[in-house]
Amino acid sequence: KMFSSILFTLFQLARIQTDYVAEKLKNLYPDVNLGIVPMSTIGDKILDTALSKIGEKSLFTKELENALERNEVDLVVHSLKDLPTTLPDGFTIGAVLQRESPYDAVVLHPKNSGLTLDSLPDGSVIGTSSLRRAAQLKKRFSHLEFKDIRGNLNTRLKKLDEKEDYSAIILAAAGLKRMGWETRISQVLNPEDCMYAVGQGALAVEVRARDSDILEMVSNLHHPETVLRCIAERAFLRRLEGGCSVPVAVHTEVKDSVVRNFPETDSGICEETRRSKACRITSKQFAEESADFQHVGVTALNVPQFSQVAAEKLGVALADLLLSQGAMEILTTARKLNDAR
Repeated sequence: KMFSSILFTLFQLARIQTDYVAEKLKNLYPDVNLGIVPMSTIGDKILDTALSKIGEKSLFTKELENALERNEVDLVVHSLKDLPTTLPDGFTIGAVLQRESPYDAVVLHPKNSGLTLDSLPDGSVIGTSSLRRAAQLKKRFSHLEFKDIRGNLNTRLKKLDEKEDYSAIILAAAGLKRMGWETRISQVLNPEDCMYAVGQGALAVEVRARDSDILEMVSNLHHPETVLRCIAERAFLRRLEGGCSVPVAVHTEVKDSVVRNFPETDSGICEETRRSKACRITSKQFAEESADFQHVGVTALNVPQFSQVAAEKLGVALADLLLSQGAMEILTTARKLNDAR
């Protein structure tokens, strides 16, 4: 029998996500004993400042990875969108589970029931802590105003319902669904209105890269289509050097074994495709040559290796296309504007 401990942050959604992963593992490995350990992070504690003003995504992961490095736990459950595209040495994403809805959702103040972003009165204030969301929605809904709002899902919904500061807030649909609050979703934003964050809606299990037994165990949680989409997205973001301080958005899909990625540009939507073939590696091969099998921090032992390479190349190629169209100047300006706020 093998004992494995899973670490998560203190918030209710993090516990729900961790329990979901633990249940999946217990179904696959009934003889494995799983312990669940809570921990808070800097990102969890600072709730009154926009994420783009207090640092990058490591705010939500550093303490968790420290516990993993000290062998206090064997697995860490994350929302994939919170994980940087370059992980610290010695760590890898050993599983990317099937993606919940990656889209953003509108949650209206009760007094605005039945309305949409289009039909809200001019000057209505929309709460979001995301530069990505605000940048897109200001362009699409120019009659609205956007204001920062921080806190976990419970806190943000309380701020919306109990005060008159916001007419609506924008949240990830996946989080609302996992919390059982799907009825609060007034409107799901399609990609034409607001493309989503890299990795949004997917859960990731981070492990020690050289721990082949654990890696083999969690690899059975991988959802191949989600893996390929998220590798393409993460490669795109890493090539653009994006993060919490710049608004980078994506939309990806897989059709007939072809990954399609649609980043937003000033000239519209760009599409690029790659086809994939079959190939498989083992945890032993990965342990011996890990640098060759990680793709933007993801190790997917049971997903065709050629497909992963193609997905990563797709993300890089699309980023290069945008860079050739002036994306770096736009990102630099976005960072400067954010720093000046």
